[in-house]
Amino acid sequence: MAEPIKNAPRRIQTESQFRKCNACGETLFIRELQKALEVCKVCGYHFQISALKRIGTLLDPNSFTELFDNLEAEDPLQFKGRRSYLERIKEAQNKTGLKDAVVCGEGTIQGRGVVVAVMDFQFIGGSMGSVVGEKITRAIEHATATKRPVIIVCCSGGARMDEGAFSLMQMAKTSAALFRHDQAGMLCVTLLTHPTLAGVSASFAFLGDIIIAEPKAMIGFTGARVIEQTIKKKLPEGFQESEFLLEHGQIDMVVERKNLRDVLAKVVLFTEPQTIAVERELAVELAKTVSLPRKAAKKPAATARAKKTAANAKKRAAVRSKAKVPVSKKTVAMKKAKK
Repeated sequence: MAEPIKNAPRRIQTESQFRKCNACGETLFIRELQKALEVCKVCGYHFQISALKRIGTLLDPNSFTELFDNLEAEDPLQFKGRRSYLERIKEAQNKTGLKDAVVCGEGTIQGRGVVVAVMDFQFIGGSMGSVVGEKITRAIEHATATKRPVIIVCCSGGARMDEGAFSLMQMAKTSAALFRHDQAGMLCVTLLTHPTLAGVSASFAFLGDIIIAEPKAMIGFTGARVIEQTIKKKLPEGFQESEFLLEHGQIDMVVERKNLRDVLAKVVLFTEPQTIAVERELAVELAKTVSLPRKAAKKPAATARAKKTAANAKKRAAVRSKAKVPVSKKTVAMKKAKK
C-alpha cells in the first residue's frame, strides 16, 4: 500500500461552491444563498429558481400534489430550425426533469387549500406552448370546480413560436378560464417574477384579482430596445421593473421572496367567503350601535328660488301701496268701460 506523500499541497474544491451576483457582482457561498431562498444578502437581488423550489417556498411542507403531469408537447407544424422542435423539448426535459414549462397542482398555504400553476424559465425560457396553456387552463377550471383560490406564478419570455398560432391561442384559452373563475366569485392571485413578458403578460399575468411582483422583476410586453426603436424616444430608466409598475398603478404590491408565503396566506384568508360574511355581519352590527349625526337636508334650488321671487314681489307691492302711485286717466277710463 502506497504511503501518502508528505508535505503535498492541499487542494480546496471551489467548483460549484460559489456564485456571482448578477446585480452587485458579490461572490456568494451557494449554501448560504440557498438558505436565503436564492436572494443576494448584499443587494437583495432575486435569482431565478426552479418551479419545484418555488412550490417549496410557497406551500406548506408535504402538502403539494401535482396535477396533469401526463401532458407532453407534440410537433403539429413539424417545425425545424437548427434542431427540430421535439429535440429541443427532449433536451429541456433532460435538463429540468419536467415535462414542460409549468407545474400545476394543489396544496395548502398555512392550512388553506389552493391550486397553483408555477412556470419554470429553465424550460425553453418558460415559453407558453399548447401544453403550458392547457395545464394552466385545467388548473384554473379545477380551482373553480373545487371552489378554491388559484395562484399563478409567472416566469416566461412569452409565447412559444415553435408552435406558431397554436401558442397564441393559449392566451385566449387561459383568459376565458379566468373569466369563468371570476364569474364564480373565486380568487385569482398572479405572482410576477423575473422575467414576465410578451404573450404571458398580455394574457393571464395581468388578469389576477391581486397582482404581486418580486423586487426588480422585469415585466412588460417587449424589450426596451424594441420600444425605443419603434417610438423613437428615450424611455425612463427602470420603466419595466416591478417598482416602476407599482408606482404607476399597474400592480398591487412588491413583496420580497421571504415574505411571499405570509402575504399570500393573508390574501387568501381575507378573501374567503366565510371571512367576508363575518366582516359584513360585524359592519351591520356596528352600524346599528353607532348613531351618526344627521345632516339637514338641502332644499331644492328651484323651491328656494321660487320663494325668493314671491318675497320680492310682496316687497314691491308694499312699496307701491305706501307711495300711493297716481293712476293715469286712461286707466280710469278703461276700468269704467269694463263696468
